[in-house]
Amino acid sequence: MLRTLPAHPLSPPPIPGRGQGSAFPRNLFMPDSGNTRSGLLFGLTAYTLWGLFPLYFMLVDFASALEIVANRIIWSLLLCLLILATTRHLGDLRRILGNRRQLTYLLGAAALISVNWFGYVYAVNHNQVLQASLGYFINPLVTVLLAVIVLHERLRAIQWATIALALVGVLTIGIAYGHPPWISLMLAFSFGLYGLVKKFAGRQTGAVQSLAIETLLLAPVALLILLWLGSKGQTHFTSDGLTSMLLLASTGLATTAPLGSFAAAARRLPLSTLGMLQYLTPSMQFLIGVVVLHEPMSPLRWIGFALIWIALSLFSTDAIRAARRSRQDARREAERERLDKVSQEVH
Repeated sequence: MLRTLPAHPLSPPPIPGRGQGSAFPRNLFMPDSGNTRSGLLFGLTAYTLWGLFPLYFMLVDFASALEIVANRIIWSLLLCLLILATTRHLGDLRRILGNRRQLTYLLGAAALISVNWFGYVYAVNHNQVLQASLGYFINPLVTVLLAVIVLHERLRAIQWATIALALVGVLTIGIAYGHPPWISLMLAFSFGLYGLVKKFAGRQTGAVQSLAIETLLLAPVALLILLWLGSKGQTHFTSDGLTSMLLLASTGLATTAPLGSFAAAARRLPLSTLGMLQYLTPSMQFLIGVVVLHEPMSPLRWIGFALIWIALSLFSTDAIRAARRSRQDARREAERERLDKVSQEVH
């Protein structure tokens, strides 16, 4: 039975487990492990940055989605390598590259995250921010559905009900669009499958190490894309001089900065709290789509989104209650074991 909320919907690897190596120096991101207040601050920072992604990618819309993603891969790799070298974690990459099974799964994860990145940038560059936000609203439910199908997890009745209600919401929005919300579905399923593949790859890899390997595997393709675009005169790295260079190079920082905050938050906050914070990102994107970009919202689309929001509220409430019951059961079990031990010592 599922007992945890899914992790963040955008583009970082799944939440690192406790005790897992981090690519960041402990005294910079981990001054006092277990500090909930600082964890909440890191979490809000990460999800706010991801929520502002539409505004950021609008700044680089002078380039095609393909060129932006290729630059994002290259500059993210370079920044990850710099971080790992500075913190003396480059040896972690050799260990991962030497593990054929883990490398195979990370190759699949790299392919899925590249699809996710491309779909997101394409959505922003084509004024489809509402579809992007919808994709990340439904991603937690897609993740649960994939766990049922692939991992044969068992759901409670309320969880099935939330998935059914969200499906009705997606169908309603599809009717409003006149076609299925393909971008939303691509984003939700690509990231859901990404998390699933990362689960099979194992959790012993730190967040930045994992991103470094994935971008390293994607780098040859990204370089070929940039060379191909250059041969056709369609690259924009120097089109506006220093401005375009800095904007495209900053895609690496835009990827790793929120990832660092997220990793720090994941080590300080309960998974249930982190799971609730994740809805901040698509909510901000939704507001940007409606208020800033003035994307049309027909009554039918409002109904569809409302159904999905209700489904997520029910899903999150049930997950929090389940997590609370699980902690209570664990405490009772620990107390029973303690009493049994005391009883054995007495006799």
